[in-house]
Formats: sequence, structure tokens, C-alpha cells
Amino acid sequence: MENTIEQTLMQETSYDIEDQNDKISIIDFKMITFSLSGKDYAIDIMKVKEIAKAGHFTYVPNTSSFVLGVHNLRGDIIPIIDLRIFFNIPVEERKDDDLENLIVVSVGEQSFGVVVDHIDKVVGIQQSSIQPPHPLFGDINIKYISGVVENANRLFILLDIDRIFGLRQAPTVESAKEQEHFSPAQKTIADHKPTQKQETPVLLEHKASDLDYSFLVEDLKVRKSFNLSLINEAWIKSRYMKWLDERDAENIQFNSDEDAELFLKPFASKFSHDFWEESYAEQLYKALPENTAKQITVWNPGCGKGHESFSLACVLKKRYPEARIRIYAQDTDLLAVSSAQMLRVPQSQAENWYAPFLTKTVSGEHVFNADITEMLFFEYHDITHNNALPNVDIIFCRDVLSYLDKEKQEIVLEDFEDKLKGNGVLIIGENEVLTNYVDWHSKEVASITMYTK
Repeated sequence: MENTIEQTLMQETSYDIEDQNDKISIIDFKMITFSLSGKDYAIDIMKVKEIAKAGHFTYVPNTSSFVLGVHNLRGDIIPIIDLRIFFNIPVEERKDDDLENLIVVSVGEQSFGVVVDHIDKVVGIQQSSIQPPHPLFGDINIKYISGVVENANRLFILLDIDRIFGLRQAPTVESAKEQEHFSPAQKTIADHKPTQKQETPVLLEHKASDLDYSFLVEDLKVRKSFNLSLINEAWIKSRYMKWLDERDAENIQFNSDEDAELFLKPFASKFSHDFWEESYAEQLYKALPENTAKQITVWNPGCGKGHESFSLACVLKKRYPEARIRIYAQDTDLLAVSSAQMLRVPQSQAENWYAPFLTKTVSGEHVFNADITEMLFFEYHDITHNNALPNVDIIFCRDVLSYLDKEKQEIVLEDFEDKLKGNGVLIIGENEVLTNYVDWHSKEVASITMYTK
């Protein structure tokens, strides 16, 4: 699975700021930091094409032990090099289903996948702070080190990617004597490349913001289980551009869970997890299609504490007054769904459009009347698992799909398609779209986007 890593990829971008003569040092060098056997290493960000998570590499016979095989990266076949083995660092025994943390680097026209223990973050420094390499700074050959950098009380060994993977002038094997000048990685590449002249590697121009975006997306997944997909990609890209305008260069990446929450705050649909304003209720009322059926079945995944489900029930009762309506409201928050049926309505809400659907308890509290409560069936359920619901007329699933990984999104969408009646409608989050899915057709009515099969 590409562009993912197991642990938190993004923390705050670190910058070395030296106060000399009241001047702030210029950040003119960025590097991707990572670890090998507990030690800190780094690679010039301009050499990094992307980060990835992958496994099940295709074995290539007669290669060095540090070559794990080749991998198909979106149609580009790249060699996979395990830096730990390359530098004679012990590696735990692999399992067949293990996924590796990859840094995809570019040298000239060739890309390589570099396997490391853990990918850390983007670090910005002043290039003049890079110190010359010294054998004492690492357990690896000094010729593969371009320098040493101290940042945030950590010492990073800056690797020379051109030395490790650079193809120099000609990676062809014309004689054993020529190969003596190649690094071990170069020899392996030379043995398995066509015998054609290679140009001297040219520094590739990658915008640091591209990697900042990649790290930010990964951090959303780790911190908030928010997954980039075709459903929300347009929103994330738009939000990222606004985020760049809102933040200074040192704070593009998230420093905390609160930063991630701030980034995602505009994603939430109107009145998410709260009582609805009458304006939204009226919009939904106008958008709902005609339905003369005596029985109308509704599926409401992600119901939370019940605010959405009760509000939806009131709108449906008004829209289809003669129908018997059944709403299956589901959530994975057991405490929320257990208490949802007992939801109380504050006085401020009891005096607005909810009034016809309410009654008072003996203690004077406002609650929904029997006509509404009998429509709702709250249950604890994960929609990615088998769901024994009958065919439904309406699926109301706002801001849920984006918090599922891509594979589960596909499973849920297939379930939606299977259970939704031919004339049924699907409503998802206001910042989620299904326009990239050929099985769904969109229609906007009264500012509400609905999807049909």
C-alpha cells in the first residue's frame, strides 16, 4: 500500500535557528529523517521522490543480499534496497505479509526503494550547519556519508545518495576492473541493467511542499484515522492550499492532535453531531424525492449520540407523513448509541422547528414524542462488517467514509449499492464526493447533493 507508514510520519518540522548578531539563520536545506537500528539518519529532500509502504517484492536471482527484489510502483519497476543489510545492520526475520517503510529516491532517471526501520519527519536546517563526516559518527563506511547535522539535540548522519546509488558515467560491465570502482549497490545495478550508456545523474527538482503534503496526509491517517481517497482528495488539496496560507513555514506539519483537528474542522458537514437549524432541515425536506410507499426504510451509519438521527426522523416524518418509517441508526461508539434513545432537547431548540415532534417528561424536560422514537432503532455496529439490513430507500451517511481506509471504503460502497433500492438515494458528507465512481450519479437539489445508482 503506497504512501503509508505504520507509525506517525509527521511531527513538527524542526528548524535550527541560530541567533547571531540578532539575525535569524536562513533555512536553506531540508532533509527526510529516519532511523536504522535506533540511530538517526537523513537524506537530502531533493533526492526523495516519495514515501511508501510496500511488501511482497519480486525476487531477482543472483543479486546481492541487500537487494530485496523489485517492486511495481504504479507501473515503474524499481529495485528495493535494504539499507540495514547494506550497512551490515542486523535485521529481524521477515514475515511473508510484512510491509516495509520505503523512501523512494531518484538518481538520474532511475528510482530506488530504500527500506528503513522508521521514517520520522522533514527537518529544515541551515546548510552551513552540516559538519564534515567522520568515522566516529556512524557504523557505516565514511564514503557513504556526506555530513553530520545536529538538530533538536539529535545527531543525524546525512547519507550521500549519489555515492550509494549513483550510476556515475557508465554502469555497464565492460570489465571486472571497472567494477572495482563501483559501490556494492552500483555493481548490483550494473549487473541487471541494459548495456547502454548512462548520463551523469541530474539533480531532480522536487518541491518540498509536495513532501510536506504527503507527510500531512499520512499524519491525518495516524492521528485522526482520516484517509485520503477519491472521495475526499479534492477537499484535502483545497484545504492544504489554505493551510499553507494560514501557517508559517515552520508549522505546516502538525505539532499535535489539536493541529490535525484544526485542519479537519472545515471538513465536517453542517450541524454534525448537533441539532439542526431549520434552514438545513428545510433544504433536506425539499431535496428528498417523492415516495408513496407505505414502508420507508432508512440507514443512518455514524449516528453518534443521536442528534442527527432524531433530526432526520423529524424531517422524514414531515416529508412522508403517511408512511411507516424505520431508521436503522448505527455507530461504533457503544456509549453513544446506548444513550441515544434518551436524548434530551434543550429549551432553545424546543421552541423552534422541533416543537411539533416533542413532548415533556414529568420533570419538565423536552424529549421526542413516540411518533419519532418509534421510528428509530439504535444499534452498535461496524458498517465494514456484514450487515443484515433489508433493502433501504435512503442512506444518510455523512462524514463516515473518509474515516475508513480505502479497502473498507470500497466494501461499504459495495454494500450501499447492494442494499439501496433502485429509486433510493444516498447522502454523504458535504465535502465527500462520488463523482469518480461510475456506479453512482449525483444530483443537487436545494444545496443537498444526493447520489443514485
